This record gives sequence, structure tokens and C-alpha cells, in this order.
Amino acid sequence: MPNAIRIHRHPLSGHSHRVELFAKLGGINHALVDVDLLAGEHKKEPFLSLNPAGQVPVIEDGDTVVADSNAILVYLARKYAPDWLPSDPVLEAEVQQFLSLAAGDIAHGPATARLVTVFGAQLDAERPKAVANAAFARLEAHLDGRSWLVGTIPTIADVAIYSYTAHAPEGNVSLDDFPNIRGLLGRIEALPGFVPMQSTKVGLAA
Repeated sequence: MPNAIRIHRHPLSGHSHRVELFAKLGGINHALVDVDLLAGEHKKEPFLSLNPAGQVPVIEDGDTVVADSNAILVYLARKYAPDWLPSDPVLEAEVQQFLSLAAGDIAHGPATARLVTVFGAQLDAERPKAVANAAFARLEAHLDGRSWLVGTIPTIADVAIYSYTAHAPEGNVSLDDFPNIRGLLGRIEALPGFVPMQSTKVGLAA
């Protein structure tokens, strides 16, 4: 077993949670290091030496430091849990498309909507809800007849979209009209090693 990878995270960050979740699902030895975002710990040293962008999550794997949650998922899968990232070029390209979705419409949709309700961000609450619903409609259609987003087994694509999708109701985005998505979330939650993200009683989840 390798030395524990240090995951610098915040418990209410979906970006952090997807890394913690994958470490658990992939059986990767790790330790969690909480970063106090409210105190601005991520915007000063020593954290900025790890990630000059001042964002969580960041991992330390020995002398290797990797920032950005999706980049971390790829790194961890390639090094420690290769079954979670297909080597077939077509399937790998499909995984990358969902990583882009996670960094794009999932981040600008349910994740941003949740910033308003959980963190009190002064943002237009309606636009991210519209982005979320459009993204979820595409996911719902893609999942028709499928158990997982890519191929026939879970991949980091499923992990990447899980956290902010599962917690979308906290941002007043309902999952009621998306049974295929709810089914996917349930299958992820049934995987050995699954760990939930800390929930917040706000929005539709209140």
C-alpha cells in the first residue's frame, strides 16, 4: 500500500468530494486535510504554494502535486485504479466529454445554484438553474437504457458528475423529472466504499 495521498479539501465542496469519493471507490490510501475557506486559508500561504489559483481540491502524492478535481481524477485513475478510466480511445474520449460537462454546465449549473443557497453568493439564482435543467435533460436522455455514463462499468465520468448532481436540490434544482439520473446516483451510492458529501438543509433539501 503506498503512503497516504493528502487530499486538501473543504467538506462542502463538490469538487473536493468527487476526489474523496474516487479515492474511496478506488481503494486509494489517502488522508483528508481540511482547508478553512471561510477564513481564507486557500488564498494565502502555505496553500498557495500548492495551488497558486487558490482553489480546492489539491492532492499531494509524495513529491507530486496535482490541482483541479478532474485532473486529479485522471491522475489517480491512471496511477492507482486503471479500471476506472478506459484504455480504449473511443471510450476514453467519451469519459473526457463528461469531464468537460462536469467542468462546464455542471459547474455553471447546479454547482453555481448551490453557491447562492449554501454560501450566500450574490449571483443571479435563475440562470444556473436553467443551465442545470438543460444539462440534466441531456444526461437523462443519454442514460436511457444505460446503467453508467460510459461503457458497462462505472468510470471517473460517473464520479465527476455525481456530487453536484446529487446535491442539486440544495440549489433549488429538482431531480424529480430525471428518473434515469436518480437511478445513476443510486447505483453510485450502492458501490462498495461510497462516501456521501456533507449535506446542507437549504433550497429544496430544506
